[in-house]
Amino acid sequence: MSNIKSLILGSAAIIAASAGAQAADLPVKAKAVQYVKICSLYGAGFYYIPGTDTCIKLGGYVQVDANINSNNYNGPNWNEGTGPAGANAAGSGVFGSGSRNSDYFTTRSRIQLNLDTRTATEYGVVRTYWSSNFEHSTGTGPSAGNLTVDYGFVQFAGFTFGKAVSGFQTPWGAYAANNNTAFLLGGYDNATGINQIAYTWQFGNGVSAQLGVEDNRVINRAQLINASLAANAAVGTTAITGAYTNSYGGNVAPDFVGNVKIDQAAFTAQLSGAVHNVHANYYAGLGGAAPVEPNGAPQDAWGFAISGGLQLKNLPTGPGDKLSLDATYADGAMKYLIGGVTGNNFDKFGSASFAGSYQSLAVLTLADAVYTTGSKLEKTTGWGFRGAYVHNWTPNWETSVFGSYTRIDYNTNASAGICAAQALQSAKLNGYTCNPDFAIWQVGTRTAWTPVRNLTFSGEVMYTNLDQSNTGSQGLVAGNFAGTSAVFKPAGTYDYKDQGIWSGNLRVRRTW
Repeated sequence: MSNIKSLILGSAAIIAASAGAQAADLPVKAKAVQYVKICSLYGAGFYYIPGTDTCIKLGGYVQVDANINSNNYNGPNWNEGTGPAGANAAGSGVFGSGSRNSDYFTTRSRIQLNLDTRTATEYGVVRTYWSSNFEHSTGTGPSAGNLTVDYGFVQFAGFTFGKAVSGFQTPWGAYAANNNTAFLLGGYDNATGINQIAYTWQFGNGVSAQLGVEDNRVINRAQLINASLAANAAVGTTAITGAYTNSYGGNVAPDFVGNVKIDQAAFTAQLSGAVHNVHANYYAGLGGAAPVEPNGAPQDAWGFAISGGLQLKNLPTGPGDKLSLDATYADGAMKYLIGGVTGNNFDKFGSASFAGSYQSLAVLTLADAVYTTGSKLEKTTGWGFRGAYVHNWTPNWETSVFGSYTRIDYNTNASAGICAAQALQSAKLNGYTCNPDFAIWQVGTRTAWTPVRNLTFSGEVMYTNLDQSNTGSQGLVAGNFAGTSAVFKPAGTYDYKDQGIWSGNLRVRRTW
């Protein structure tokens, strides 16, 4: 009996000791998990980055476009171009020729991602913003695509450093009618940002002012035409594309830009200004030979642009309705008037006007200035306006109408230089007269349906008219078409005539 009792007591002791050891091996209680917290300081969608006082917001969209008689920005088919079939950049690809190798539609699928961070400091909010697009378009390989950076900037103590919207542009820019295109001309369009350093003053009650310096190397330069260059007078593609040899020199000065803005519940108004350095390359040598340093160069000129815009909100026609208007004048700074991704030349073939002619043609050339050997820079002037009205039929349906008019004028000396070059290109017929001045006017409409929040289906149609000022005809020869996508065009007589272009866009966009 005593043996049994000893066995039971011994077993109990072993079990107790084992339990004690297991209890000693248990981990210390974990600290509470630090869950992501909502940051309400800067609006909906912001969260605190765990362990920091910085708030972050992620956003973007997925978008699918089908474009009819246009490129992937609903850019009208107004460029003959020199690129391969299927290319979609403005000014290249097979668009304006009207041949059987022309693309009558293009498609694009795009994913945009953006990231916005903000941190409160004793100097105010420190903000960083990044936005990029991943896209696949007509003409790219099955698995290929493009990666672009629209915006990437830091804002601190009133300063903006990096790629951001130009201070010259109105807050609604080219998107006043919600048509999301970059081809409503007559004013500045900088939808993908420009490198800059800018400072913004906030005066309260919605009043602000901004001054900045911006990198003009690509976005704000049109052509600069050295009309005495032999290449511009020779028989070649200039006769049908309007693309002259660009005689801009290096980038020696940024553009200086500023605005004053009033933003109220009922309206937004802005007055903008910019100055732009026009810096030419060397003069051409005797007989239009290549420019070299000993030839000298014309003295730099300064171009400028001014713009005024007004957007009326809370209209009596319905909640969310708005009317947007802006007007721009430019002198030697033409990309402030016809900007964005439009390129510097516009051309389109059409039906003949005179008996015996093969077809008609409009050729429009945009240049900041023109010069010839020994002359000064002759700046180009122009003006334009845009208007757009958006009406909301219901919370799910809206329709917009929009239009623009742009006029480009070359002064007497500039016109003489261009016309002297054109006179040598090929034979002129049917009472030909040369006048490089032109206008472009546009009108369009867009209707959008948003069945659920942040999902929109839209359809847009736009008519563009290329209003050129040449008269008569030109006898184009084989050399005018060599090396271009209009390889099917025959030598013959082509009449100068205004050209109209219908274009359209169908879009699905899901924003998040």
